[in-house]
Amino acid sequence: MAETQTGPVRVRIAPSPTGPIHIGNIHTALFNWLFARKQGGTFILRFEDTDQERSDRKWEELIYKEMRWLGLDWDEGPDVGGPYGPYRQSERLELYQKYAQELIDRGYAYYCYCTPEELEAERKAAEKAGQAYKYSRRCLHLTEAEKAQAEAKLREQGRRPVIRFRVPEGQILAWDDLIRGRIETASDTISDFVIMRGNGIPLYNFAVVVDDITMKITHVIRGEGHISNTPMQLLVYQALGAEVPAIGHIGHILGTDGKKLSKRNGDAYVGDYRDRGFLPEALFNFLALLGWTPPDGQEIQSRDNIIRTFDLERVGKSPAIFDLQKLEWMNGVYIRMLSREELLARCLPYLQQAGLVEENPSPEKREWIGRVVALEQERIRTLAEIVPATEYFFKTEITYDPKAVQKVLKPECRPHLEAALSLLEGITETNWTTETLEKLLDGYVNEHGLKRIEVFQPIRVAVTGRTASPPLFDTLAVLGPEKVRERMRYALEHLVPAA
Repeated sequence: MAETQTGPVRVRIAPSPTGPIHIGNIHTALFNWLFARKQGGTFILRFEDTDQERSDRKWEELIYKEMRWLGLDWDEGPDVGGPYGPYRQSERLELYQKYAQELIDRGYAYYCYCTPEELEAERKAAEKAGQAYKYSRRCLHLTEAEKAQAEAKLREQGRRPVIRFRVPEGQILAWDDLIRGRIETASDTISDFVIMRGNGIPLYNFAVVVDDITMKITHVIRGEGHISNTPMQLLVYQALGAEVPAIGHIGHILGTDGKKLSKRNGDAYVGDYRDRGFLPEALFNFLALLGWTPPDGQEIQSRDNIIRTFDLERVGKSPAIFDLQKLEWMNGVYIRMLSREELLARCLPYLQQAGLVEENPSPEKREWIGRVVALEQERIRTLAEIVPATEYFFKTEITYDPKAVQKVLKPECRPHLEAALSLLEGITETNWTTETLEKLLDGYVNEHGLKRIEVFQPIRVAVTGRTASPPLFDTLAVLGPEKVRERMRYALEHLVPAA
């Protein structure tokens, strides 16, 4: 085989713009991006958009958005440019046709006039004989007259012949995989594969090689699902007399059940994670650890440190496990790293979408919202959790958990709630602080020889509707005197049975 590419690192990611970018594709993109940034190389984005029915520029725009949200910029691509553009296969059809004709002229490819019915008959015959199907090459040795007759027949049907690659016999196709070591395949196991459809659209194993050659790609880093494609691609490189990039195949991503990802265990698009309240820096960190182990073994890694220490030698070939609970834990760690202002900025869109906060809150309201979200900073794992966690701060009327009411707001708590309300009504708005509230209510508990839970838990349920909340006195301080007193009165009037 030809020697591999040398020179400055050039890698690529080539999604199909037929929908949002899947988490597996973004993982592959991340590893290519990290390798390029570590090596001071070039990261290229191109689109494999020859699926004319499903490809759409709107999906390209969404892929831009998702990659940029995660912090994956590119050096060359459709909206950046570069010396080897354009970067859409649909805009390079003449190039593929040129290379396909070169392969025909040099005897490495030939026109195939077989109809789908003829090919299906061959497959069934091989199946009946218990043999692996390989194309019979019936079109390889046609005379010029037979070719003309076959083409005329296709033309009558409104079709054109495809172009097949002529696979050499008795050859060992091998490469030293960057991640998996030596891999070898016998060419005799490969059927003459189609490289161009009759409509002039290239097939993947041909187009990807032409793209990588013309864009001077030095390293191809992709998922292990492409291992079976590599021998055919090596043949195309060989036939075109081109250098072969260094090739590495990273492992699959599986769910915690050891099976392919499902919607319950991580199989989603990047935008889904953004919408669910995951921070891009947390998802970046999490995805980097799927299949790669940092030298220091630490799980929380800064972006700069991941770039600095990333090495393909530390990328494993075994499948990586997408543990959604671990991602949620990691996201919580990153949430706790945020300043109050950063947390507010990240949470505000979720609160606004839920209708809890107006579009442009005043500076005073913003400051208060910042106090609210700060109370939950240690508790939430995703930004979206801020809505159910804090909605009772924003709503005039709250929903009481029936189980909490039944368990806590019993007749024996009535005198304590009444006494607490009386004490709270004596605090001015200026003195309504965490310290004042704690001192006053603690004083009542101590004076009457009570347990804190006997007094504080009924107050918590009365003002929040639930049994769990941030520290009670902080919660009361942020809720403010009006809401606290009003809710305690409501609880006494409607929820607490008479003693």
